[in-house]
Amino acid sequence: MGRVIGIDYGTKRVGLAVTDSLQIIASALDTIHSKDVIKFLQDYDQQEKIETLVLGMPKKLDNTDTNNTIHVLNFKKQLEKIFPDKKIVEIDERFTSSIAQQTMITGGMKKKDRQNKANVDKISAVLILQSYLEMKDILPK
Repeated sequence: MGRVIGIDYGTKRVGLAVTDSLQIIASALDTIHSKDVIKFLQDYDQQEKIETLVLGMPKKLDNTDTNNTIHVLNFKKQLEKIFPDKKIVEIDERFTSSIAQQTMITGGMKKKDRQNKANVDKISAVLILQSYLEMKDILPK
């Protein structure tokens, strides 16, 4: 069984999370500059086989696209071209940044660390991946 990667894509930074080999637990992996993320994922796939890429899809409360949605869709096209054999799943990422902030506060993270957007991106990627793990059995194959 390969790994599942959660992706919180942004035009500057990309938060990444990964499952264990049994696809049970989601853990923060890294935050990568957006220009380096494809190479990072290719290298990671050579070390640890990636089975599925879970991409957080930004939407507004009324389910319309955000300013970032087009960038995420373009990134998805890149992933499909570079990883044609990988399953790519879109997950609604509404509220992940807010939940990530609250998680850091609840976890006792210092204010300085909470202000580091790379930490927010990683935790958001974990939340996206965890959402997928919780509902993967009911998603269309």
